Amino acid sequence: MKHKFIAKRYWKDHQTAMGKSDEMAKTFDDVINLSLGDPDLITDDIIIDGAFADAKAGHTKYTDFRGDPELRTEICRFYQEEYGMEVRDEEVFVCASASLGMYLSLEAIVDDGDEVILQAPFFTPYPQQVELARGIPVELATYEDEDFQINIERLESLITERTKALVINSPSNPTGNCLNMETMEQLAEIAVKHDLLVISDDIYTAFSYQNPFVPFASLPGMRERTIILNSFSKNFTMTGWRVGNIIAPDYIIKTIQQVNENVVFTTPSISQRAAIHALRHRHEIQPAMIEEYRKRMFYAAERVNEISGLSVIDPPKGSFYLFVNIKETGLSSAAAAEKILQDAHVLTLPGTAFGACGEGYVRIACTVGVDRLCEAFDRIEKIQW
Repeated sequence: MKHKFIAKRYWKDHQTAMGKSDEMAKTFDDVINLSLGDPDLITDDIIIDGAFADAKAGHTKYTDFRGDPELRTEICRFYQEEYGMEVRDEEVFVCASASLGMYLSLEAIVDDGDEVILQAPFFTPYPQQVELARGIPVELATYEDEDFQINIERLESLITERTKALVINSPSNPTGNCLNMETMEQLAEIAVKHDLLVISDDIYTAFSYQNPFVPFASLPGMRERTIILNSFSKNFTMTGWRVGNIIAPDYIIKTIQQVNENVVFTTPSISQRAAIHALRHRHEIQPAMIEEYRKRMFYAAERVNEISGLSVIDPPKGSFYLFVNIKETGLSSAAAAEKILQDAHVLTLPGTAFGACGEGYVRIACTVGVDRLCEAFDRIEKIQW
């Protein structure tokens, strides 16, 4: 909006496709909303009851500036138990969502004009988050015919003297792809060769269907040049609690803390208590949830591939998103998403919301049950493309 009282950098509309989807969901009374990664499931009672008991017991005040010490201890223990990684307390910072964690990390490391390479298709806010930190986002395209792996030659062609960091996301939003070990080892070599930091957005680690998740930071020599972003939103169905954490070298964590003290001060104490209960009870909470999403993803992929003009990688590798190829329809991503909404009353997101290389795709979030997915695909398969 152009207005004399609005900063000029915001005169151009920066609303994301995700932001617009809320209004689009109200287009029809019977819309099936497959646009956002906000699950229909609610947070497990173990987490809710534990957090509220802690609130009753007095955990309603500011916490330590780096986060509740008990939560930091549980995060360190989690990495030791799950991945055999030794994480020191000084390397942990609890933040009010991984989205904020990304901004804090970029603000801590990016100088004006530094370039940050983004694995694309990417989570929609990445480019503007880089710009908010006064950096320059650089899109690193990945393609379906390359299994959405990062092409190392393409990556190196984008690196300049101003390149500061590379952002990776595996399992990926929006493609559902997982980087294989060969790709990650090559990325580690590039990081050392060009002295880069790697920001690893580890949001969907519970949803790696074909191979166990391996943290990029666990690769030899990568701990000192990796910033890990974690969230409880997806791995524990806690989107509304807004709690995540950052693991990074202690000097980066100190800088992040200083920035955060002027933004949020501390992460909500009750949400941090919820996160403690989530980690402590993960073996009780996660298996059924993961199996539910696996069932949805595999069902949805099968249905997509039965519809003329649409296709998707099958079997799904990770996350709870399908990046559906719509190129055979002859429509652009925006036009296809609009037609699916108008003709089938199913809301998806155009692939271009996730970068230029997303043209030719729409993203489907499997955040409703199989019965609703069935109804959605029954409608979509009737569309005359």
